[in-house]
Amino acid sequence: MDLFLLRHGKAENFNPAGDAARVLVEKGHHQAERAGRVLKRAGWLPDIVLVSPLVRTRQTADAFCEAAGIPGAILQGWLACGMSPERALSELTAFAEFKRVALIGHEPDLSRLIGHLLGASEGWVRMKKGSLACLQVNPPTPIGALEFLIPPRLTADIWNVDDSLD
Repeated sequence: MDLFLLRHGKAENFNPAGDAARVLVEKGHHQAERAGRVLKRAGWLPDIVLVSPLVRTRQTADAFCEAAGIPGAILQGWLACGMSPERALSELTAFAEFKRVALIGHEPDLSRLIGHLLGASEGWVRMKKGSLACLQVNPPTPIGALEFLIPPRLTADIWNVDDSLD
């Protein structure tokens, strides 16, 4: 399967209701929209989008799906902060019938997943907020091939967007 990973867009630094309630700032909405437009333009849209239940990831998923013109995301508790690569691969087996699956989640979880699939040491992969990656995977096999990792600044360049937001 093609596994797309999207880190949530830039969010507020603090919310009195707690970390799970942090919302996207304008820049974060733009990052998510641009990621959706990039995949739509490439004709490489996910068949299903799975998202962490935290507010900032749900908002990222909403903006991404709307920009891509695809159905909304499905909440998955296992994508909340602290997801291990092993858990992700195990959970992804339930979605094996899909050719393209997108996960919208958090750091350092997504970087750890990429590193795990590539056999890289921890710290070798870092996803900035709003970054989009694609790997070829066959869950639960812990091996993958990186197709791309696009930082948000490049999606801004593709769309001639003012990158001062990034």
